[in-house]
Amino acid sequence: MESKTKRAVRVRGIIKTLKRACPGAGTALHFKGPLELLVATILSAQCTDKRVNLVTVSLFKKYKKPEDYADAPLEELEKDIRSTGFFKNKAKNIRNCCRDLIKNHGGMVPSTMEELIQLPGVGRKTANCVLGSAFGKPSIVVDTHVKRLAGRLGISDKRGPDKIEFDLMELAPQKEWRLLSFLLIAHGRVLCAARNPECEKCPVLSLCPHGKRLKKL
Repeated sequence: MESKTKRAVRVRGIIKTLKRACPGAGTALHFKGPLELLVATILSAQCTDKRVNLVTVSLFKKYKKPEDYADAPLEELEKDIRSTGFFKNKAKNIRNCCRDLIKNHGGMVPSTMEELIQLPGVGRKTANCVLGSAFGKPSIVVDTHVKRLAGRLGISDKRGPDKIEFDLMELAPQKEWRLLSFLLIAHGRVLCAARNPECEKCPVLSLCPHGKRLKKL
């Protein structure tokens, strides 16, 4: 069994290699400021970033402050975000979240994990996205791509996103946490797809147990 030390060395190699393979990797969501990113990330659940960006073009022109969301009729907000899917639950979470921001945070998006996960509709994934991309804090976002690649690359054998996050935090240098998420997401979208990963083109094949097994077949 691979030791944690060897796994950490492999993670550093994966980061180094994917930096060259995926230059400019970063969040695909379009936003200006913490509130827009918070809303966009809530909308991104079970929805593509491309779709969210199409919706938020008009949404962010209409709703500029927490009060705009908090005071909006629920049916109207649902209509404005309908194409992102699960719009009833998302609209309720966004409105309640913004009401909480007004009531408990002076209308400002908090910048700590502890405060963010207390907001309606905000789990660790959303909180980490906001902490990293809006506030520049060390954070690891575990979405479907990161979850899949963490398993394939043999850097976490956990199934729950939170447990995968903690594994990656132990293996990667803290200064690389944010970038690691972005690199894995970019690599997952381009080459390491859920079905038919293009292992023959993979720049980290030599560091990937899954890919090396396939190569031997």
